[in-house]
Amino acid sequence: MKSDITVLKDSRTPVPTVLGQRSARIPTAGKIRAGIKVLTRRAQDNAHARDIYQRGIEEGRGFDDIERALAQALPDLQHPLVPKNVPYFTVRGADFPNPETARQMLDLYGEDRGDGVRRLYRFPVVFPADVWQAVMPHDLVCWGAGEKKFWSEYAADGRTRLCKCYAPVPQDRTSRKPIRIFGGRRTQLRAENSGMCDPELCPEYQARKCNLSGRFIFYVPGIRSCDAFELPTNSLYSMTRAIEKFEALAFLRGGRISGFLDAKRTPFYISKVEREVPHIDEQGRSVRTKVWLIEMEAPIDVAALLNVGDGEIVREADAAAMTFEAPPSAGAAEDREPSARDHFEPEANTEHAGTTVTAAAAPMTGGGIEEVEAILGVVDAFGMDRGRFEAFAQKRWGAGWKRNAGGRSRVLAVLEGCEDAAALAAEVDGALGAASEA
Repeated sequence: MKSDITVLKDSRTPVPTVLGQRSARIPTAGKIRAGIKVLTRRAQDNAHARDIYQRGIEEGRGFDDIERALAQALPDLQHPLVPKNVPYFTVRGADFPNPETARQMLDLYGEDRGDGVRRLYRFPVVFPADVWQAVMPHDLVCWGAGEKKFWSEYAADGRTRLCKCYAPVPQDRTSRKPIRIFGGRRTQLRAENSGMCDPELCPEYQARKCNLSGRFIFYVPGIRSCDAFELPTNSLYSMTRAIEKFEALAFLRGGRISGFLDAKRTPFYISKVEREVPHIDEQGRSVRTKVWLIEMEAPIDVAALLNVGDGEIVREADAAAMTFEAPPSAGAAEDREPSARDHFEPEANTEHAGTTVTAAAAPMTGGGIEEVEAILGVVDAFGMDRGRFEAFAQKRWGAGWKRNAGGRSRVLAVLEGCEDAAALAAEVDGALGAASEA
């Protein structure tokens, strides 16, 4: 029996609250690691260090805990662990609030590839937002004593990269004590380099103290959790390839990367592949090294995805198509199959042989008007101009997006998943600028 789900949408502008004026973030609980840490050669020569390391591995402790135990027991042993690139992911109970979650993941998706150990080599994921910047946040970051010291952040124009740091805590003029700060510590531009993030001129980056840091945020089908999971990575190549996949799938799915990929409930898969990547050695020469990189797979039939969308969207788009297409002949109407191009790119084909397309449009129903007003209310909340956003939406989703329930859902999903209004405004400006120049 199919259950009907009713989605109620509030068309009111979001009300400001004391704790609501901040960027939306997806809560996470638990980490899947991309690799492991092993003892350095010096640490391997120490029998006590080997015992502590092996005991920590057998108990399922995290590598950070093992490193702290080594530092406490052997204070003279500096940096006893080093990362090691391996073809599998690490799932340890210490990395989850509920250690049972790690066991469930290994039971569901773990594999024994002949060495007698069950490991996580490949697993399905579902992303919770349609904006790839929200599900793969990343920046350049320099860590100090237990906290971020410097980090990169983009300005409102979406192009200028800034170097930020925490501002000094103000002191009370009378007591000379630090004042209580509400809402978290303030940030400011770094004094050096006029607050600009320029890795080639940054002493921390050149000393390898500041590095690219990112993470994938997702849900794992079959694992019950209100919070998402994360997979940290520092690999430029892994993140670059993931962006390419995100953008390609979003283009094919009308801007969507969240949820399952098709009606068959096909998820993304995350695995590892061994590739040769270039890097600059100490002599300044380009050399290639084989490494295991995080790879994102989308095992779907792209041809089917291009021609057949969600059934409900196709049915609604058939009705909406009458608002911008002249009626075809009876024979053509029977033979012609709807396509994604017909519903989402009407401006790309405005003339037919022997037919003139009219601009007549059927009026929207009350529900459609309310949905459009809800979308424009979010646009207002972002501080953007309605007219410019409507022009951008028409360019991206087609002239009939307002009258197509599927089109309205796509636009609203993009807005609701956006955590950076400035970046969205920059995207709108870029798209309209490119259109005007063309």
